This record gives sequence, C-alpha cells and structure tokens, in this order.
Amino acid sequence: MDRIDWRLCFIADSEAAEGKNVLALIAEAVAGGATMVQLRGKRWVDREFLDIGRKAVRITRPKKVPLIINDRVDLALACTADGVHLGQQDMPVLYARKILGTDRIIGISVANAEEARAAEKDGADYIGAGPIFSTSSKKDIGPLLGLEGLREIRAKVKTPILAIGGISAVNAAVVISAGADGIAVISAITDAADPRKAAAKIIKSIHQQINRRR
Repeated sequence: MDRIDWRLCFIADSEAAEGKNVLALIAEAVAGGATMVQLRGKRWVDREFLDIGRKAVRITRPKKVPLIINDRVDLALACTADGVHLGQQDMPVLYARKILGTDRIIGISVANAEEARAAEKDGADYIGAGPIFSTSSKKDIGPLLGLEGLREIRAKVKTPILAIGGISAVNAAVVISAGADGIAVISAITDAADPRKAAAKIIKSIHQQINRRR
C-alpha cells in the first residue's frame, strides 16, 4: 500500500458519463495522469458491469493504475479489479476484507471524523472524505464537510485520505493543503472538452502543492 499513488482518482460514473464512452474516458484520464480509477455503475446490470470492468482492467493494469469497483465486492473479484470502494450502507470493511483478502484495496466513504476513525480501526486502506465543496455530480449528497472538516479528519487518522466533492484544478491545491493525500473527481474530467488535458492540469496542481508541503 505504501507504493500506491493516491494523488488523483478518476471516478468513471455511468450516470455522469451518460452519452459518453466510459472506457474512452478512463483511457484519456489515465493518459493524462490519473493515478487511480474508480468504476461506478449504479444503473448497469451485473453482466454489463462485469464486461465493462474487465475491459477497464485491460486499460489500467498495463499502466499500473489501480482499478477500484464501487460498492460491489463480488464484481471486484469477478473482473480481477484491484479493490472496492464502499459506502457507509454497504458491506462493512471487516467482512469485505475476509472476502477480498489483504492484497486488494478497500476504501470507504466518510462524512466526519467519527466515521473516519471507525474506518481506520476496521482496516480500510483509504477513506474518501467529503463532500468538500458543493457538486452537481451527485444529487444525494449530505451536508458539506468543507476544508475544516477535512482538517479535523486529518488530525484524527493516519489512513490516506482522498477528498471528494466539487474539486477541480482550480481548488485542488487548497484541498491538498488541508491534509488530503489526493482527490477524487467526476465532472472535472467527465465534463471536460479534453479529459486528458483536464487530468493533466489537475495532477500538475496537486504535484505543485505536494512539493510546497515538503
């Protein structure tokens, strides 16, 4: 896990990418510098999700970019993905670990320091903290965590943090400055006229801030 580059996770979301080729978006994001990819397909039936997941692995694995499956532990195994990302209402981390073993990545979404501490105690490899800012990518978001909430979580846990929610190249640096190890984005890449350039711009902003922090 020490060798994982957490800086930029592209969430390839089937709903956000409606009308666009998800696999093409993944390829462009990775070419632009995305260091992780999460595949989310709330509307996909299992066979469709499995097929796209298997094809996504063929894009990410040669580049040594981890592919994470959203919610579905079974599909993460079936398509030989590198891990799974869980929500607070999904399978608990402890049970997912029993199924996936120690070689796969398990992340979990948190909205406050209490959930972050629980995730760390349960052995999550990373936590997705947010929403940091308001976003149009998800309509069911809860109260904003904000930068202060992110700082509070950073003070409570050592587990890598991926911040999410309304983040782009414009504000990525301030999010890293507040304690995140990386960011996760949907619309900043999905809605960009040039997804590859968008990813490259975000990773450049993150890299510059990380260098300042050192």
